[in-house]
Amino acid sequence: MINMLSEKIVKALNHQMNMEFQAAHDYMAMAAYCHHISYNGFADYFLKQAEEEREHGMKVYDYLNDKGQKAVFEAIQAPKADYGSLVATFEAALAQEREVTKSYYKVYQIAQEEQEYQTLSFLNWFLDEQVEEEATFETHIDYLNRIKDDANALYIYEQELRKRKED
Repeated sequence: MINMLSEKIVKALNHQMNMEFQAAHDYMAMAAYCHHISYNGFADYFLKQAEEEREHGMKVYDYLNDKGQKAVFEAIQAPKADYGSLVATFEAALAQEREVTKSYYKVYQIAQEEQEYQTLSFLNWFLDEQVEEEATFETHIDYLNRIKDDANALYIYEQELRKRKED
């Protein structure tokens, strides 16, 4: 028999799943912004990021199903369309990742309170992933602030980010 999750954990996991899909949607908008300002390598980076967030959402979806629960989808909000600069785009991405991390902490806390050890084990992967996500965006912001408007450096950096799409 499948170990049933409490309604509180199911609600929190569904919210988390929806946050991941919202993040994917937001990254698509960031990619569109980058394409619009002719930074296709940066756009490719955000498209890959969107794909990764959808995969995260599907991991939660699968876990809910594996535990005999129903995944419930919420409305996705329209993302911001204009970010003003590449740096601002990456800053928005970092802020988003920090919100996702906070939300995972809340789900983790509920699972701790309810001694739901399988869910705690499941969530550990996401907590580790969020460390990487935040650190990566912080690094991109540092690099972009150093580069500023140096067209040559931006070109080289963009080409490096484009390689991620090929991975």
